[in-house]
Amino acid sequence: MATATANKPLTVAELCAELGISRSTFYDWRQKGRAPRCLKLPNGDLRIRRTDFDRWLNSLEDAH
Repeated sequence: MATATANKPLTVAELCAELGISRSTFYDWRQKGRAPRCLKLPNGDLRIRRTDFDRWLNSLEDAH
């Protein structure tokens, strides 16, 4: 069952809570092309795959 939860895409609220940012910051990043890849559902809601989120986070690591 834990695997199903791990594969469940994140909502914008879950992503914002995990990063400690506001929704407006997320949407600002998205507008500037700096947010992780998103899935747009037919109702307009966004979801973020955990794998895309992890890949995006890893890309932000400072090499120093």
